[in-house]
Amino acid sequence: MFSKRQNSGYTLIEVLVAMVILALALSVLLQIFSGGLRNISVSDDYTRAVLIARTQLNSASALAPLSTGSSDGISDEKFRWTRTVENYEYSAATNTPLNAYTVTVEVEWANAKSERRVQLSSLVLGEEKRQTR
Repeated sequence: MFSKRQNSGYTLIEVLVAMVILALALSVLLQIFSGGLRNISVSDDYTRAVLIARTQLNSASALAPLSTGSSDGISDEKFRWTRTVENYEYSAATNTPLNAYTVTVEVEWANAKSERRVQLSSLVLGEEKRQTR
């Protein structure tokens, strides 16, 4: 007679189901990590763009004397910047002896999916207005 033996192992179907569950879990984890890496890259680009814009704002106010107009350039072979200096218009009631300028810096760069842009603006005081007599 044949004796009935009890197997303590797993069946083929149980192993296949476990492998499918593991594959699904790993694919979800990989997508989460790749999304995080993309976000880190975008954040790095924004940080570099703001740093470039701040540098251009500071260099505009360091120029003596300030004059209206625009200039542009490329930084880090990826970022295009444009700096615009315009006269600041006071309200009619303000009578001040200073010239003021609005300095605007816009930094653009191409991302994998779209164009990105950062714009910073500042009010900079220039030389005193010359009194006409």
